[in-house]
Amino acid sequence: MIEVLHYDFMQNALWAVLLVSIATSVIGPLVVVNRMVFVAGGISHGSYAGLGVAIFLGFAPILGALISALIFAIIIGLVSFNFKDRIDTIIGAMWAFGMAFGIILLDLTPGYNVELMSYLFGSILGLGSFDIWMMGLLDIIIIAAITLFYKELLAVSFDSEFASLQGINAKLFYVGMIILVSFGVIVSIQAVGLILIIALLTIPPFIAEKFVNSLALMMVVSFFISLFFMLAGLYLAYSFNISSGASIIAVASIVLFIVLIAQKLFYNSVKFKRMQI
Repeated sequence: MIEVLHYDFMQNALWAVLLVSIATSVIGPLVVVNRMVFVAGGISHGSYAGLGVAIFLGFAPILGALISALIFAIIIGLVSFNFKDRIDTIIGAMWAFGMAFGIILLDLTPGYNVELMSYLFGSILGLGSFDIWMMGLLDIIIIAAITLFYKELLAVSFDSEFASLQGINAKLFYVGMIILVSFGVIVSIQAVGLILIIALLTIPPFIAEKFVNSLALMMVVSFFISLFFMLAGLYLAYSFNISSGASIIAVASIVLFIVLIAQKLFYNSVKFKRMQI
């Protein structure tokens, strides 16, 4: 496989592996701790509408997906903070609308567009330089936001009411957190596709949570776990000529099952950590 590293598409794929691992390791723990899995799913599927608009109008699909994800993130953030008892219904409706609108625009676009299908199931080997630069820019924004507002995001994640009493604008930071989730979704969507993206956002932090007791450590450990999943999946995809997104998630799922079985068998001898603030 060494000789293939000289090709631009493989170099871009390796850069994407690193950038996606960074994004998912930072955003994933926030998704898991705040129980935002359905929120992340709504954003990722809602971004399909932006993809459809971009391809229908003829501009970069990743830009369309980013704009759509931002709009959905802000709406979901505001609605979920004020109407928590109805958030599942609202997200479900937005999830369906995003997919339906994207499909309609795809049907109206002359000819069959394979590129849009790659966003459903991922195509890490098909990324171009523009995609890598966009992913890098979003990673920088994510890291900067987490670094600057880590304490506030931590407080809101574990007890939003207590955070409000401490003078933190819990609503603002909650919506901001969901916007960061939308950035993480866009960084990852071309690697594993919007259908499989939830697994990459949740499996590494879920595994990491069992061995560490802080959110910061959870992010660090998630990075190495995610990086392993991405590299192993990419190697399998290249070796057996299979879908890269599916192979990455297959590796992640197998490791998850092994960890769960090991936890069950050795629960009395292995002290799994419990998350602390």
